[in-house]
Amino acid sequence: MTSQELTAKPRERVPRHVAIVMDGNGRWAKARKLPRLMGHQKGVESVRTAIQTAAKAGVQHLTLFAFSSENWNRPAEEVKGLMKLFLVSLRREIAALNKANVRVRLVGDLTAFSEELQQQIADSMKITENNTGLTLNICVNYGGRWEILEAAKRSREVPPEELTEQKFASLLPLADSGDVDLFIRTSGEERISNFMLWQLAYGELYFTKILWPDFTENEFLNALNWYSNRERRFGKTSEQIQQEAKKE
Repeated sequence: MTSQELTAKPRERVPRHVAIVMDGNGRWAKARKLPRLMGHQKGVESVRTAIQTAAKAGVQHLTLFAFSSENWNRPAEEVKGLMKLFLVSLRREIAALNKANVRVRLVGDLTAFSEELQQQIADSMKITENNTGLTLNICVNYGGRWEILEAAKRSREVPPEELTEQKFASLLPLADSGDVDLFIRTSGEERISNFMLWQLAYGELYFTKILWPDFTENEFLNALNWYSNRERRFGKTSEQIQQEAKKE
């Protein structure tokens, strides 16, 4: 398989929404006897590749877990380096993302960041807000429980008899992107780690031992091809799914 092709499947077999936990930057650096921050710097290249691959494949929403609310517990020097890298990367990449018609959204408790970083985040979202291509959600100082709690706070204004699953989902900070179809986690870890807990209710979970800095276009295409062969039943039987397919 070349880096440009997908297994021959109908267009609708491409996931609408892909979410990725980009794990393994530190281990990648450690294996090469490099500072952990160099692993994160190398990981930025994989982010760029993932965005390009998702857009070419027809993915409509790509959500990346960049910095969790628990990541503040990492060594202070690493956190400081990550904040600087985040700021520099936004400044450097936003023009290219805008040119590629990518809509950028940053989701999480942004108040914990410096004023300079908050301003860059606001500017990045403003610049790309009217773009109509791939929606790129970058989760920073984010946690799945935090997101559900935010929706719960907003739901106070909704009469109890009107509060349905659909209504509650519409109150989530990431509501516009809907449920996750394909969840990818690199580095061999097999857990969700407090990421998009509501949206992953029926997501297909793909785990790979590849470390994030080594997650190439072909690795992403492998995940998309794996997804294309999954039978998503949503509680139905295989026979029901097959009958519905015949009617289409």
